[in-house]
Amino acid sequence: MEQGARYLTISEAARILGVSPSSLRNWEKIGLITPVRSQGRYRLYSREALNQAKRVQYLRKVKRLNPHSILHVLQVKDGSARTPRARVRESERIGTRLSRLRRQNKITLTETARKAGISPSFLSAIERGQANPSVATFQKLAQLYHTNVLSFFGSEASAHRLVRPRERKVLEPHLGVRIEQLAMGQPMMEAQLWTIAPGANSGGSYHHEGEEFIYVLKGSLELWLDEVERYLVEEGDSLYFESTHAHRWKNLGKTPAVLLWINTPPTF
Repeated sequence: MEQGARYLTISEAARILGVSPSSLRNWEKIGLITPVRSQGRYRLYSREALNQAKRVQYLRKVKRLNPHSILHVLQVKDGSARTPRARVRESERIGTRLSRLRRQNKITLTETARKAGISPSFLSAIERGQANPSVATFQKLAQLYHTNVLSFFGSEASAHRLVRPRERKVLEPHLGVRIEQLAMGQPMMEAQLWTIAPGANSGGSYHHEGEEFIYVLKGSLELWLDEVERYLVEEGDSLYFESTHAHRWKNLGKTPAVLLWINTPPTF
């Protein structure tokens, strides 16, 4: 679990939503919501998971959709056509790679969790494919393992100059964040198309070597540097900053934020 975050038990979440715990278990089985697991393997609901459950409840009660129709609506809204089973398989693959990298670097679970600013139980859940880390956590783990985030998602595609939309490698670190690679291979400048859903955020601050440039194509994004400088970048705005500044971000708007985001050297 993320350090400092508030998690609800399945009974607490069910009471807030006005549904039965069995309904939440069914929604999880279908792939509508994804709680994390504690070290004792109990289901725990983050604020993000609770908000997702509220969306499901709205579509069920107000729009009168059945569970599988709700799943289709959520996949379209999040810009992903992947099935729940595919999402689970990817989480398991990422977890296996993270576990292998940690062992290769000869770092214990407890030490890694402390340096990444998360709990050992949450890191264990990530390595088992039962929890999805935030962008900030991915970045911190990449630094600890002396690699980049892209390596967690599998091998890179071969380099070629022209990249069609259908050929882009797509990363979905966690719910509400979609990252499309706009260049193949190992370029010195990493160009990505980010789509950030309303309310989605980085999951905390992170920093690394390099420089970053953001151009807002649609929507808006709040970004903080070193917890001192606050920027609200809107459609048509651009922002440059050195990546050594601790930075965190969140979509405060009611529509997805679509950004051209460039890093050099590559961090993803």
